[in-house]
Amino acid sequence: MKFAKKLSLPVWIFIGMFAGILVGLCFLKNPAFTTDYLKPIGTIYINLLKFLVVPVVLFSIMDGVISLKDLRRVGSVGIKTFVYYMVTTAVAVVIGLILVSCFKGAFPALPSAELSELTYEAKEAPKIMDVIVGIFPDNLFAPMVKADMLPVIVIAILLGAGILSAGEKGEKIAELVNCMNEVIMRVLMMIVKLTPVGVFCLMANVVAVNGPEIIGTLALVIGIAYMGYILHVVLVYGSSVRLLSGMSPIKFFKGLAPAMICAFTTTSSNATLPLNIECCNKLGAEPEISSFVLPLGATINMDGTAIYQAVAAVFIACCYGIDLTFAQLATIVLTATLASVGTAGVSGAGMIMLAMVLTSIGVPVEGIAIIAGVDKIFDMGRTTLNITGDATCALWISKLERRRKAKANIQA
Repeated sequence: MKFAKKLSLPVWIFIGMFAGILVGLCFLKNPAFTTDYLKPIGTIYINLLKFLVVPVVLFSIMDGVISLKDLRRVGSVGIKTFVYYMVTTAVAVVIGLILVSCFKGAFPALPSAELSELTYEAKEAPKIMDVIVGIFPDNLFAPMVKADMLPVIVIAILLGAGILSAGEKGEKIAELVNCMNEVIMRVLMMIVKLTPVGVFCLMANVVAVNGPEIIGTLALVIGIAYMGYILHVVLVYGSSVRLLSGMSPIKFFKGLAPAMICAFTTTSSNATLPLNIECCNKLGAEPEISSFVLPLGATINMDGTAIYQAVAAVFIACCYGIDLTFAQLATIVLTATLASVGTAGVSGAGMIMLAMVLTSIGVPVEGIAIIAGVDKIFDMGRTTLNITGDATCALWISKLERRRKAKANIQA
């Protein structure tokens, strides 16, 4: 009993996954048991994830905007930071889509009767201006009720900016938002603790219904995601450190290694934040910049999560026999980029954002069950990628600020 209590959540998730695989193999000839008795429990877990999508996005983004404290602080530093994060995230999604598109021929539609009964008709792609107009809501609550995430993100940003501009009168609301965000994070952690049970039930049903071939397919998907992580680190972050910050990539990765290891083991950007700030300061980042850019990055910069969403979305679509159109792939880029802004810096939150991406392209959210059992493996790599991207931005902005101060001193 004491030994069981000492096991960490990731270990329990792995145990749940392997136990689910074994149980699923035992019921290959009689999947009705897992469908009737285990799948409903997994469905409850999925429903809880879907329930959290709107509040996590709304309050985490509002709290992130409010954390800037003064709209004037956004200034040049805030804009450059935001643009850097959004560009690298968009590149990450594209890398993920290119990689998974190269391998999607190895993802045959699952042969289960349950999946084959689900029909999908591609809707006519809306005009680009209609999409842009639709992002800006004409009702405060309608997008939340419909879980229409793009308008919810816009609402969160506008409300956060409004609270800041309200000055003293907005401080009470800001404190309330901060408290609500903390409450939502606590609820999130409660649900995350249920993951081993949800994973066990979902994996058992997936294997029992679809057969053991799904296991090998999942291994391929994990490999593709990690290929994307590595390519992004080498091509994007390596180039950023060398060209923008003027630092040797080897020196950078060596100095950031403690934070990267911490992120890989804790799978939490927030938990890694103090160590990440310390490593960046030792690498030459300005303390006032790292203390601003890194916390902001822990909230809005999720390159690893973006790659994961791109790979997982295409894989799940293939499992349902859905051939995504160019418009839908473009929607993944847009939605995953904006979704990364609302991804909380805690373990397991990426799966909640995946639900949003799947909804935006018309792929059944229930497909998350297919990869839920191995989400922790994805999470280790994507969290490491996330905090690495935060550090590259802090070093670049620090260099720009040093140049600006030097130029101001010369002019003075």
